[in-house]
Amino acid sequence: MRLTIFPLSGAVLFPGLQLPLHIFEPRYRAMVSDALVKDRLIGMIQPQRAEEGAPLFTIGCIGRIGDVEALEDGRYNIILDGEARFRLVQELDVSTPYRQVEAEQITEAEDAVLASIERASLEREAKRFADAQGYSVDWDSVARLDDESLVNGVSQIAPFDPAAKQALLEAHTLGERCELLVQLMQFFGRRDGDDDRVTLQ
Repeated sequence: MRLTIFPLSGAVLFPGLQLPLHIFEPRYRAMVSDALVKDRLIGMIQPQRAEEGAPLFTIGCIGRIGDVEALEDGRYNIILDGEARFRLVQELDVSTPYRQVEAEQITEAEDAVLASIERASLEREAKRFADAQGYSVDWDSVARLDDESLVNGVSQIAPFDPAAKQALLEAHTLGERCELLVQLMQFFGRRDGDDDRVTLQ
């Protein structure tokens, strides 16, 4: 599939979740305008380096534009709804101001669930992590989330660095993502008095 992409370091979208974006650069305003006319799809993917035209990671997430606020000066506030992960096949040579790629959608396992011990470990570590960060969490609501929403939700909002976020996105299964997420929260929680973000080598 041909996919318009928004390469943005640190902005990782997971299937089933939402990502609010403020679009102000002219090329990305054109990207949103064109996507609204076409199919409302935008591929969120991280560049490997923070520089113009940098190579891209191979895995991203397809987002469908949901809510749109078009501002008078041409900027947009949008919300992307994560639909599915994709694998980059090749970047295309295009005349548009924004980048486009040939991509293939990744088929996810249906009704992915965790073993009860994995779920318990994740919830336990998430509570420790939230307490360490001073987050206020409605744990009753968390307990009602299905496994995929819980794992992907914590993966998307946790304050890890771009490399760690990318590793979570690239995890092949929900169980692998859960295991890595627990490891990252444990590592982060042990860094007493250190405000730096987690770095995954």
